[in-house]
Amino acid sequence: MIDRHAHLLNASNPLILQPYLEPGYVPTEWLTSATRPRRIVLYSHDTQGLGHMRRNLLLARALLRLTPRPNILLIGGAREMGAFAIPEGIDCLTLPALHKESDGLYRPRSLSISLRRMLDMRASSIKAAVASYDPDLLLTDKVPLGAFGELRPTLDWLRERKKARCVLGLREILDEPTVARREWAVEGNNAAVETYYDQVWIYGDRRIADPVREYGFSAEVAARLIYTGYLNRAAFLDDDPQAEAALCAKIDLPEDARMALCCVGGGQDGFALARSFARAALPEGMVGVILTGPLMAASEQAALQQMVAERPWLRLVTFLEEPTPLMRRADAVIAMAGYNTVCEILTLARRALLVPRVAPRREQLIRAQRLRDLGLVDMLHPRRLSATALATWLARTPDPEQKPRLQLDMGALDRVAELVQTLAFRQFDIKESPCAD
Repeated sequence: MIDRHAHLLNASNPLILQPYLEPGYVPTEWLTSATRPRRIVLYSHDTQGLGHMRRNLLLARALLRLTPRPNILLIGGAREMGAFAIPEGIDCLTLPALHKESDGLYRPRSLSISLRRMLDMRASSIKAAVASYDPDLLLTDKVPLGAFGELRPTLDWLRERKKARCVLGLREILDEPTVARREWAVEGNNAAVETYYDQVWIYGDRRIADPVREYGFSAEVAARLIYTGYLNRAAFLDDDPQAEAALCAKIDLPEDARMALCCVGGGQDGFALARSFARAALPEGMVGVILTGPLMAASEQAALQQMVAERPWLRLVTFLEEPTPLMRRADAVIAMAGYNTVCEILTLARRALLVPRVAPRREQLIRAQRLRDLGLVDMLHPRRLSATALATWLARTPDPEQKPRLQLDMGALDRVAELVQTLAFRQFDIKESPCAD
C-alpha cells in the first residue's frame, strides 16, 4: 500500500505533490524569499514559571499584525503552551522541560535522565527545527546562548547561512548588578552577542534601569541596545462587558462586589503569598480571588482549596489563559513582581502591593523597589509577609492626591513590530540570501 502522505517526504517533486494540491496552490517551498511570508523564530529557555513563554506569545501576536503577515515558530520548554489559544500563523515546538530548583540548580522536569542528555536532546531539536524552517529572524529571550549553551549550534548554523537576523530580548532588570556582571562574564555573553546578534532589545524604560552601566555590557553590546519600552499586555484585550460578566459568573463573583486579586505568576513558588492572602481579613463586602497558576504543587493547591471552602468570601482559580480581564476587574491587586504581572499592573494602573521573590534571583525585589520609589506600586518584603500585613494594606484608603512621579513608556509592542519590519522585511528585499529558497 502506498502511503497517501508520502508526498510530504518529497515536497520538491511536483508529480508526487499534484494530486494533493488545491487548484492554484503554490507550495511555500517553491516561492522565492522575496514573495513567501517571512519566517520568524522566538526562542525561550523556560526554566521557571511561564513568564518567558507568555512574553514570547504576546510578541508573536503583535508581529502577526505586520504586512505582509509573517509565519512564527515559538520554541520553548513550557509544555503548558498547549493550554493557550494559538492564533493562525503561529505554531510551537515544545522542548523537553527543565526545572529550576529553589537553590538555582537545574534538573529535567519530568524525565529520569541526566541533565547532559536532556540538554543534548534540546540542542539537537532546536537546530533541526531551525535548519528546516530556515527563518529570516531569530528572537532569543534573555539568554544569548540558550540554557547551558543549547542554542550555540543553531546560532553557528545561522551565522554560516548568512541569511537570518538575530536579536536578543532582555527584561529591564536581570539581577543584582554584581551577580549579573559575574554571570554575564562567566557565560561569555558579551562575546556571544558580539558574534551572533544584530540588536539587543530591552523590554523596559531606561529611567528604571540602565543595563550598560549596571551590568557592564561591552561597548560593542551597548551599541546594539534599543529600549522598546514595557509590553502593553492589554493591547489585545477587547473592552467586552459580556466576556467580563461571563468570567465573573464562572468564578461566582457578584458583579457589584469589590474584589481583591492575589496572583502569583506560574505558582511554582507562590504558595506562601497565596496562603497569607487566604488568611487575611478582607474589608467588609470585598471578595478575594486567588489565581494560583498551573505550576503550583498539587498539595499546595489542595491546601488552598480547603481554606477557600471554609471562607465564603474567597474564590480560587487555578489557571486563566489571559488573566488581564480579571485584573482589570480588581479594585486592589496583591502579587509577586514578575515582569509580565508588573506589565499588567502598570498597563491597567491598578492599586497594587508587590511581594517579590528574593531567591535565587533578586530581580523581582529590585523591580518592586524601583517602582515603589516612583509611587507606581506599594511593596512588602517577603520576610514581613503575613495575613495581618496584607489585611492592613487592603484596609488602607488610597490617597487620591498621590500621583506617580513618572509616566513609563509602555510602547514595546508597536516598537518591536517596527523593528522587525525593518530587520526581517525591508533589508532582506535588498540583501537576499545567496541560497535559493
